[in-house]
Amino acid sequence: MENLNTIPALLDELSELESRFWIYEGKEMTYSEFCRKVDEVATGFLELGLNHGDRIAIIALNQPEWVYTYFAANKIGIGVVALNVRYREAELDYMLNNSEAKAVICPSEFAGFSYADFFEKANIPSVKYIIYLDEGEMTFRELQGKVDEEAIEEAKSKVSENDTSVIIYTSGTTGRPKGANITHKSVLSSANAQREHTNANESDKISSHLPLNHVGGLTCSLLTAMTAKGSIILIPYFDPEKVLGAVEKYRVTVLGGVPTMYHMFFGANFDNYDVSSVRLVIVGGSAPLKELVVKIRENFKDAKIMHLYGLSESSGACLLSPLVDDVDELFDEKGMPVLGVPIDEYEVQIVDDEGNPLPEGEVGEIAVRGDCVCNGYIGLEKETAETFRDGWLLTGDMGYRRGDLVYFMGRKKEMFVQAGYNIYPAEVENILLSHPKVAMVAVIGVKDDFYGEKGVAYVVPKGEVDEMELKKFCSRYIADYKIPKEFIFTDSLPLTPVGKVQKSELIKRYEKGKQ
Repeated sequence: MENLNTIPALLDELSELESRFWIYEGKEMTYSEFCRKVDEVATGFLELGLNHGDRIAIIALNQPEWVYTYFAANKIGIGVVALNVRYREAELDYMLNNSEAKAVICPSEFAGFSYADFFEKANIPSVKYIIYLDEGEMTFRELQGKVDEEAIEEAKSKVSENDTSVIIYTSGTTGRPKGANITHKSVLSSANAQREHTNANESDKISSHLPLNHVGGLTCSLLTAMTAKGSIILIPYFDPEKVLGAVEKYRVTVLGGVPTMYHMFFGANFDNYDVSSVRLVIVGGSAPLKELVVKIRENFKDAKIMHLYGLSESSGACLLSPLVDDVDELFDEKGMPVLGVPIDEYEVQIVDDEGNPLPEGEVGEIAVRGDCVCNGYIGLEKETAETFRDGWLLTGDMGYRRGDLVYFMGRKKEMFVQAGYNIYPAEVENILLSHPKVAMVAVIGVKDDFYGEKGVAYVVPKGEVDEMELKKFCSRYIADYKIPKEFIFTDSLPLTPVGKVQKSELIKRYEKGKQ
């Protein structure tokens, strides 16, 4: 497909296709049927008085209504504020006020939380309409059934590639979430670049279990499938056996997920499922351990494995590893993962704290430039100026280059200085995770009177293991100054909605425990 720069242009390209677009809980819909439904919902929005430049928030699982809302809104120039069903009062209040959403689409209740009660009490002046997915004063059903082609065409004509497509809030591993203002051009640029790099085509069936309120679900799964004219299997929420069952039943060809999801696949009854249809396994979201990728290689025998690097601010993927069969090609000699090579015509630099490019092999911050870069943060000028400089996105991730390949070293804000030495937690975590009695681990830097900062390892064990054994194990692989000064054993680690360890919560937990 020609690289298109707006969602309306993409829908025009797909509107006559009679091939299958999605499957959802046994039901399916063709592209042409879907485009008709989008026009119905778009007409419903216009009749409410929603127009170009407005914003609609959606709080839902991966379900057809989510997809209808996103494309209907974008077709007539309305930006979508994509929110997670796990968000609660404080988060919803902040994000809806920050984004100035004019309408909200949500269930009346989910997992014991009443949205109806919340909106009755909330102070969000911008919100004029609450549209419920089930029952309520106004329901999603009322948006459907009628198409006003003339009104849609007029609204569509005003849409530009620089309009807001979606606002996605960062997962907030280090503080208050920031709303990335992702444009039509940026999100489609990333989706098209991923399609080209992965050789996606109309015969592909992509499992859509990553949450659609995240670029992993929206760009890397849904839009990549659409730009290839392939099919998606909509799975409401991640459940390892539900996903594996869909892989077997629908012969899924492309499977993506964060490392936590693959651990859960193998913790489920994996051997009971036929996954031979999978041609490509994509691992993204956080740095995978080599041991995990070896396990993926052993269990997805007919698939190639790819690392994907991207973030909300890059609208999706910006680095992808080459398609390889050999796991060794995906890691350096210390076990740090290849993030990939720049896709499309994106540029990548490794820079120092002043933004100066560093030579090959030196560790610095990863900076990205290209059409995938979003248009800053909503309502946050200071944070936008700090992160987006002269067209470059400063990712906050540390890495180094060898030729075109970029390798990962950890988060910049997670790096700490212990007795004058820079410590990269990801490097230490990789070593600890290779210990047979460690299930999960997170290393944080905390203030210390003697060292300035010191390393603390939170460990989820699998079996009997103590601090002495882990320190001795580390000493065989890394310099002594990198070994954590303190080990804390725990039953679980706090995770963000997409499965990343929430280190800001661990730091709070540690500081609270010392009071």
